Amino acid sequence: MTTPMTTRRPAAPRHPSGPAGTRPRGRAGAGPRRVLPAHVVFAERLLAVLSGERPVHWMLGYTVGEAYEQLVHLAPATPFRSSGPRPVLQRCHGHVPADDTLEACATVTTGDRVRAMAFRLERGRDRRWRCAAVELDGLPNP
Repeated sequence: MTTPMTTRRPAAPRHPSGPAGTRPRGRAGAGPRRVLPAHVVFAERLLAVLSGERPVHWMLGYTVGEAYEQLVHLAPATPFRSSGPRPVLQRCHGHVPADDTLEACATVTTGDRVRAMAFRLERGRDRRWRCAAVELDGLPNP
């Protein structure tokens, strides 16, 4: 009598930066990853929420003060949603007016349209940046 052979796929290697089956971006052995500035990371996060790609509560741990309420009022209108291609962050400039404060402005393209977004980041005692205010072009501040 022969025993049926079962084939199992070998377990995916684990990478310390993510779950099983993920791998670092870029070429293997390419060296350290490039770290994006905080204002660029936050611009991408805000764009994901304001385009409807992510829910507002995705920003809960990344906001402080009135910023979350501003997003709650802005996000339902999905001001950066496009019926065409996904909105793209084109440029993002940051300015440090004081220690532990960063103000940024970004341009976003949605199809043929160019939009503007401004936001303020504050660094807490835990040294993490959090969004403290958000403004969009042509929309009243809630």
